[in-house]
Amino acid sequence: MKAKNSVPYLKIGDVARRVGVSPSVIRSWESLGLTRPRRTESKYRLYSAEDVTLLKRARFLRKVRGLNAPAIVQLLKREGRLLPVPDGNSGAIGGHLRQLRVKRKLSLAQVARAAGISVGFLSALERSQMSASVGTLRKLARFYKTNILNFFDGTEASSLHVPPKARKILEAGPGVRMELLAWGNTVMEPHLFRVAPAAESGDSYTHEGEEFLYILRGEFAITLNREQYRLKPGDSFYFESAIPHRWKNPGRTETWLLWVNTPPTF
Repeated sequence: MKAKNSVPYLKIGDVARRVGVSPSVIRSWESLGLTRPRRTESKYRLYSAEDVTLLKRARFLRKVRGLNAPAIVQLLKREGRLLPVPDGNSGAIGGHLRQLRVKRKLSLAQVARAAGISVGFLSALERSQMSASVGTLRKLARFYKTNILNFFDGTEASSLHVPPKARKILEAGPGVRMELLAWGNTVMEPHLFRVAPAAESGDSYTHEGEEFLYILRGEFAITLNREQYRLKPGDSFYFESAIPHRWKNPGRTETWLLWVNTPPTF
């Protein structure tokens, strides 16, 4: 099964065969937060290649190292393979997208066609049953003549001090977590990006402005046109946003990077 924007998704039976555990084990691991499958409108679980890789790692830890499920979860968190459960901010994007569409009196088919995604995927996205890549969010933002910053509901004034718990969070596709570090009437748009192993932006995208990246931990690969750059902790990178760009975490642990856009039109 595929969502048109991208990656193939597997049902739980297929995943169980690939990983070598029973579906009931996968469901029990899900209850502990070890895996977070997407859901179709009919509530079927859908798993990505990243989910399969994570589950295979969990099976190895159980079979070879003898760890129980809670210990596996804790170890995967320490390794940076398991992201924290998203808070309530991340689920708001679906409702916001639906409001934008309804306000303009557009059908799902019209918006899906403009963004290059399937009607079913857009419907699931509006219901917060699936998440979209940064590339897809950018296409939707451009179609609605807005920017991804508005998906954070970042119109309120920002205080000078933003502690970690107060950050606005957006889950931008499987394994990509964007934490907004400042908002309001700003000239810059700073984020902390947390990118899981193999997670990526999706299709190349462009927009106005300039961008600055600083790698805090892990590895990061960014492609401008057809030239790829591999970045490591301590590396910085600066480029014009009008250049088509896409990116990916090529490493085995979660990547953290400071990402600043100016003006805030991401």
